Amino acid sequence: MVIVQLNPSSLSLSLSQLDLSFLTSVIHVLGFAPPTPKSQHGFIYRGRRGKGFRKGLMTPPPPNQNQNPLGEPSPSPSPSSATAPALVLSNSGKRIDQAGKKKYVKQVTGRHNDTELHLAAQRGDLATVKQILGGIDLQMVGTLSGTDFDSEVAEIQASVVNEVNELGETVLFTAADRGHLDVVKELLKYANKESISKKNRSGFDPLHIAATQGHHGTIVQVLLDHEPELSKTTGPSNATPLISAATRGHTAVVRELLSKDCSLLDISRSNGKNALHLAARQGHADIVKALLDKDPQLARRTDKKGQTALHMAVKGVSCEVVKLLLEADAAIVMLPDKFGNTALHVATRKKRAEIVNELLCLRDTNVNALTRDHKTAIDIAEELPLSEESSAIKDCLYRAGAVRANELNQPRDELRNTVTQIKNDVHTQLEQTMRTNKNVHGIAKKLRKLHREGINNATNSVTVVAVLFATVAFAAIFTVPGGDNDNGMAVVASSISFQIFFIFNAIALFTSLAVVVVQITLVRGETKAERRVVEVINKLMWLASVCTSVAFMASSYIVVGRKHEWAAILVTVVGGVIMAGVLGTMTYYVVKSKRSRSIRRRVARSGSTSWQHSEFSNSENDRIYAL
Repeated sequence: MVIVQLNPSSLSLSLSQLDLSFLTSVIHVLGFAPPTPKSQHGFIYRGRRGKGFRKGLMTPPPPNQNQNPLGEPSPSPSPSSATAPALVLSNSGKRIDQAGKKKYVKQVTGRHNDTELHLAAQRGDLATVKQILGGIDLQMVGTLSGTDFDSEVAEIQASVVNEVNELGETVLFTAADRGHLDVVKELLKYANKESISKKNRSGFDPLHIAATQGHHGTIVQVLLDHEPELSKTTGPSNATPLISAATRGHTAVVRELLSKDCSLLDISRSNGKNALHLAARQGHADIVKALLDKDPQLARRTDKKGQTALHMAVKGVSCEVVKLLLEADAAIVMLPDKFGNTALHVATRKKRAEIVNELLCLRDTNVNALTRDHKTAIDIAEELPLSEESSAIKDCLYRAGAVRANELNQPRDELRNTVTQIKNDVHTQLEQTMRTNKNVHGIAKKLRKLHREGINNATNSVTVVAVLFATVAFAAIFTVPGGDNDNGMAVVASSISFQIFFIFNAIALFTSLAVVVVQITLVRGETKAERRVVEVINKLMWLASVCTSVAFMASSYIVVGRKHEWAAILVTVVGGVIMAGVLGTMTYYVVKSKRSRSIRRRVARSGSTSWQHSEFSNSENDRIYAL
């Protein structure tokens, strides 16, 4: 490893170890030295964040009288060294030239543009890893000071550890892939969360690659202890470290991951297959047992094709895995996939004679189950090429009572036809019900439209009548019966009849005006609110009508005088009977309507009415008239 130190007052080259072959790869640019072709080694700089990097070429320095053979700094540097340019190579394409700061340089080599730290991690060279990372602290002494020193050094060390090669692999990833535990532990001291969870171009992070390689008890455990959330990261096809370890058959890794987080069992790949599916397919009995011990119901989980772990197990050759799955739940033997294939169909198609015999020993196995293309297991077996396995499977199936699909009992076909007919009838009924509901909703919509039009007509009529009442009442006060005296006062102002006329005429006037004001300010659009307003103004119009009638009766006594008082009495009786009859009848129907609605609401809440009352009868369409 090479350390280059540059400052304004001195230029020195220190070697951490004397290696003449490596010394020839060190290139430095001085102000008077011409560039030479790049050697087989490049250099990368790691300095303070925010400073630039720049690629360049360096030539070996000329002999320096102020430098001893071992590269130790001279106590009296030459003046020319103070003006030497600060230019350092880097494979990251960036530049730092900060005069007077010490520089950290590491070698870049290898076919994947690996750094010296990558190469040390690949070899498992813990001493070199410590030397590279620990040397950064020594190089920064004198360059940084104060409270920023520790944080800046830690930042530089983290950036060095986080450096990736052309494959997107960090140093930690490389160490985890090769299984070097001590190197991983050392790198974790300097790595940040980004470095620990960083994935390579294939989509694997350090924990995932360690689990795939089966580095249990060592790297997997250390990484999980350092960052437990890594267990839920996903790689290609949404595979978790648990799924990858289960597929590769790393039992110890699977147990370690499950001990940290059992919820990993719920995560499946993009095709729906979980860890149990893949372990069963590969025949890893120990892993299948470990997974079922954590969750026996996992045996019933299906992928996007509807296949259980038993479907996957019978494709393999491990009869032990099949037995483990059946011990967990024997009923899964009859679970079909989306194509109607049970485990027996799949095992027959794959020519697994031993597994077929094992499945036929179960009481729940239906040897004549049909697939969606109407085939039994014996139909599939007879389509297989003639071989020892296919002959053995046929013998097992025939002994178990297997028959061809066209030889099955006729009642079964009749039952299927009956079920199909019932299904079609139910579908027809549902369509008819939907059409009926659509028609009912259409009728209800038309009724609501008529209801709104009725309310609008009622409000318009009430407005006209209210204006008419107000006009009559207002004009009546200026045409007082009996005329006025010289002072402009009514002649009969002191009579009781005039006083009654005056009071009730005023009530009729102001009531009518109130109705007009309400109608003017009413905002149309809310049917229910409009109906309530119409109810109120109708009652006000009743009052205005009564007051106008009383005012007219009182004025009749003034007009006819005492001589014809009988005529005024007759008018009073006739008017009173008519008004009392009309108002009494209307009041009766108002009370009756309210009681009827109250009864219907109670019945609807008790749930004893039909669906028509629940939506239609209790709606606002029942009250056509706002009484």
